[in-house]
Amino acid sequence: ERVVALRARTEAIARHLTDHLKATSRYDKTVVFCVDQQHADEMRRALNNLNSDLTKRHPDYVCRVTSDEGAIGRGHLGTFQDPEQQIPTILTTSQLLTTGVDMPTVKNVVLARVIGSMVEFKQIIGRGTRVRDDYDKLFFTILDYTGSATRLFADPEFDGEPTIETEVRLGEDGATIAEIEVGAGEQQEDGPRPPTPPQPPIGDQPGTKRTRYYVDGGTVEIALHLVYELDADGKQLRTVQLSDYAAERVRTLYPSATELRAAWADPARRGVVVTALAARGLDFAALAAATGQPEADPFDLLCHLAFDAPLRTRRERAERLRRDRTDFFDRYGPEAQAILGELLEKYAAYGTAEFAIPQALQVPPIAARGNPVEIARLFGGAAGLREAVTEMQELLYAA
Repeated sequence: ERVVALRARTEAIARHLTDHLKATSRYDKTVVFCVDQQHADEMRRALNNLNSDLTKRHPDYVCRVTSDEGAIGRGHLGTFQDPEQQIPTILTTSQLLTTGVDMPTVKNVVLARVIGSMVEFKQIIGRGTRVRDDYDKLFFTILDYTGSATRLFADPEFDGEPTIETEVRLGEDGATIAEIEVGAGEQQEDGPRPPTPPQPPIGDQPGTKRTRYYVDGGTVEIALHLVYELDADGKQLRTVQLSDYAAERVRTLYPSATELRAAWADPARRGVVVTALAARGLDFAALAAATGQPEADPFDLLCHLAFDAPLRTRRERAERLRRDRTDFFDRYGPEAQAILGELLEKYAAYGTAEFAIPQALQVPPIAARGNPVEIARLFGGAAGLREAVTEMQELLYAA
């Protein structure tokens, strides 16, 4: 059972690391620290399979470097250390690369095993701390799948107690005007500072900005397809995929798909759902992009992530409503049916915002049928129009 669990965890780590490289650069030099030599080999196989498009062209894109490889492993390591060489890009190892190896362009240090020793931890992360601005290496990222980095960074032994410096301000005559303790005052006022989440490359490019959200007593920062979540105590840092974070938040607010559907189907309550999720850093456009589902209805995407429900596109919902609920459309005259059909088509193309009344009536093609008052008359007045559009939305999400 332990072997099966380790293999499943290896596959999950390999998938997440591959997603990270695809979102940043697939040729960023990366070292993965594994449990033992066998684990390093399984990690290499998993990463090879997930990057088959590259490994077909570059068989050494992922290499294992442990004592078992001998001279071959040393050869891979030497090429990996060369800043001019892209391949190999990823090395999997266990103990061999923790010390005494200079890797000036390493951008990702991956912890796939628990690190118990502060000395070993410093040695491992030291693989990434070299700055090479001539190769655009100004930072590195720690991908920690064990919690070791969070625990050890928070340990005062990592860098000792904060240094207290005295800033002396002098007047024009050289006399001391004031002495200010820098560092100590900030610590006394604000308490210990929480560990800083690792910064993904794209999020730090000029012109991009991350927003910090304060959710359920903790802090959340969202960048790319990853979420950095800091607990209320400012000590535990958790890195999760945006899709997993969204699923957790949805289940917190709405424990079942039925409860979420009831809130979403009601136009008056749907805004509450959107606002609550936005307050937790969830944007539907970003979520759709991160999951590769730009055509999915937001409701279906949320249910799929949170409750493993079938994933439907907006157009599939619209077509099903036209097909299965002809009785609803038959209650209205031909012109009113045409307007409802055009609203439904706009929804299929752009989303539920197209149901907004009277705004939706003031843009083509509906605007060509008359002004809002004239259109409302087709439904027996403004109240009848709003009732029809509300019922259509309720039917749209009935199942």
